[in-house]
Amino acid sequence: MPQAIKRAYKYRFYPTSEQAALLHRTFGCVRYVWNKALAERSRRYKDEGKSTTYVDTAKWLTAWKQEEGSAFLREVSNVPLQQALRAQQAAFSNFFGRRARYPRFKSKKKSRKSAAFANNAFTFKGGQLKLAKTSEPLAIVWHRPLPEGTEPSTVTVSCDAAGRWFVSLLVEETVAPHPATDMAVGIDAGLTHLVTLSTGEKIASPRHERADRRKLAKAQRALGRKAKGSNNRAKARTAMARVHARIADRRRDHLHKLTTRLVRENQTLVIEDLTVRNMMNNHSLARAISDAAWRELRSMLEYKTAWYGRSLLVVDRWYPSSKLCSTKGCSHVNEKLPLNVRSWACPSCGTVHDRDVNAAKNIKAVGLADL
Repeated sequence: MPQAIKRAYKYRFYPTSEQAALLHRTFGCVRYVWNKALAERSRRYKDEGKSTTYVDTAKWLTAWKQEEGSAFLREVSNVPLQQALRAQQAAFSNFFGRRARYPRFKSKKKSRKSAAFANNAFTFKGGQLKLAKTSEPLAIVWHRPLPEGTEPSTVTVSCDAAGRWFVSLLVEETVAPHPATDMAVGIDAGLTHLVTLSTGEKIASPRHERADRRKLAKAQRALGRKAKGSNNRAKARTAMARVHARIADRRRDHLHKLTTRLVRENQTLVIEDLTVRNMMNNHSLARAISDAAWRELRSMLEYKTAWYGRSLLVVDRWYPSSKLCSTKGCSHVNEKLPLNVRSWACPSCGTVHDRDVNAAKNIKAVGLADL
């Protein structure tokens, strides 16, 4: 059955100098409110043993706007500041629920520059979006239309390190599941090949970071030669960020196309429960693992299978998928199988296995057995 989901549509836009100045002030005020509220929350709990709610922080915000030292908060819309406090409350809820670590302070240089506007702080009519305290609508590049009959409930404006401006519109739409099929596939993630399927198909890793490594190194050297605090250093930092953005955009585009195809073609998808954070401790493979973006691949599979009526099964990380013979009726397990061994012959049944295809077949088999 069709289901209602919330989905964000992201577009690039080009602000006027007035809009850019106002949004930069808004980003600064959002960061200021977050840090001030976080510091007061922590102090209050440490010194007084009191917990803090969103209502408490909203009262603090009202008082801060009356103080002489933070009167600049009145120059921007109040809604993004309130949204920052709501986000902080959610962050603490996740922390106490042991789903996330303790919230951290936002850095002017390193933290993401963004501000969220609820529907009482913007107008959306005739395909034009106008934010509170601005005189003109945003010049948005509508590379695809919003779903017919939908209205954005929240708008998030952001500016990345490369100086690109984006607006994300959150809408509620109805998504129909894909037609049912009896196809199932096991997926083995790798480095030489991004994924190997139980059908025997291998999808090569594009290695986007490796392809642009020379450009990235050149940009990093240029940044290192600039004097700290200079305008030229800021320009060099933006140039380096553009290279990183190109790598990330191409990687994300490839993952979207791959995961969409896998979800469309298969009813059940089985993957391994990889601990990417621990695997990154291997300094010989960390760069390649980061470039493969296994965590982002799994995240895309999770929400796309939920949207389109598919099943995603996760196999225990300790399951010996590569060492176990996948031949039916044979259960031989190799004691050792180094990473440099890409194919092996089963001493029990004599079958010659490709390491990755064999692992994908075993992942599929154990996943379906558990199902």
